[in-house]
Amino acid sequence: MKEERRMRSIAKRMNRTWFFRIFWIMVLIDLFVVGLALAGWCYAAEEMAGGFQWADIPRNLSWEKSVKLMDRLETITYTFESIEGQQIQVSARAYFQLVKPFMKALLGFEAVVLIIQYGAGKKKSRRLLVPLERMAQTAQELSQQQFDVERLHHLEDAIATVSPLSPESKLKTGDKELQGLEQAVNDLVTRMHEAYREQSRFVSDASHELRTPIAVIQGYADMLSRWGKDDEKVLEEGISAIQSESAHMKKLIEQLLFLARGDNGRNQLVYTQVDLAGMMREVYEESCMIHEDRKWQLSAEGKVTVNGDGDMLKQTARILVDNAVKYTVSGDKITLRAYVKDGIPCFEVQDNGIGIKEEDINHIFERFFRSDPARSRSTGGTGLGLSIAKWIVEKHQGYFEVFSREEIGTRITVLLPQDEKEKGGARKA
Repeated sequence: MKEERRMRSIAKRMNRTWFFRIFWIMVLIDLFVVGLALAGWCYAAEEMAGGFQWADIPRNLSWEKSVKLMDRLETITYTFESIEGQQIQVSARAYFQLVKPFMKALLGFEAVVLIIQYGAGKKKSRRLLVPLERMAQTAQELSQQQFDVERLHHLEDAIATVSPLSPESKLKTGDKELQGLEQAVNDLVTRMHEAYREQSRFVSDASHELRTPIAVIQGYADMLSRWGKDDEKVLEEGISAIQSESAHMKKLIEQLLFLARGDNGRNQLVYTQVDLAGMMREVYEESCMIHEDRKWQLSAEGKVTVNGDGDMLKQTARILVDNAVKYTVSGDKITLRAYVKDGIPCFEVQDNGIGIKEEDINHIFERFFRSDPARSRSTGGTGLGLSIAKWIVEKHQGYFEVFSREEIGTRITVLLPQDEKEKGGARKA
């Protein structure tokens, strides 16, 4: 009862504060209306007397202070000097007798609004305080409950048995009232183990990938140290190999850093309106210039507009083109497209190269995965390109469609669904 009375008192104070705020706003509006009406009447009086003068002339308003406030407006007298220099005195009685009914109607309307607001405000304030009242009641009930210390110790013992090194380790107390807590802790532990396993595999794969170019560079450096000073052929071969492996290692490190920044949420995407058809035309022109030995074909008519980061999407297209080049030979055809499929803007790269094994299609976007490790290594692949493309496309709320047959070719399509907000303009992520 005490809490209920307190809540009722708070609700009354809230409603009173809001009521007086509305009241004073209405008073200010009324004063403004009266002032505007009075200024309009004075202007009309001067116009009727020969014309309104902007010059500084004697003007005076007077009224009787002994009458009631509402009647005082009718006693107003306006004295001013006309253009001819005559003193003119005009009474406002007729004007305000005409305006008075409208002013009374306005005051009546405001009174009704205030009465309605006061009654409805009480209910609204009370309704707003209901959640706080329930929280207070719940807190009071919790404070009155007796806590089972033995159950706490039992929970501590169960948590102590959970090993961070064992994926099979689960929290189990046997207490039905703690089942929700058990499930939440076990889900958290499972996610932690999965993240740790992914991180360990990533570090292991990265170390393996970096070990190879470092070993090659070290081997050629040793060879140059022994024979390179006297043998120009060995010197040329060693320098060429070191340059190639250094470039490969630089590319690998840049891609690793990109993915690491992406995992930490530090890659900034700037969203604008992007024409996928224009983007694919640019990639097509670049590819024709860089890889003249492939047969390039473009299908991108009109405009295919999406809301996205143009540089990132272009990087994705280049990654797909780079993969197509790696797994085709001289004279093979590579087709670039941009179009709308079932209302979804998309772009794709298709080749007639060696294709992908059916069991490998689900893994091609994994980091460091190679369907053909030997061939990928010989073509300078890092196994990270498609992982980067996947990160970019997922950040755009898009997805891939992959169709491939061995010895026939591969088609990878990027689909970028657009909601109504994205269609309307640019945004930042």
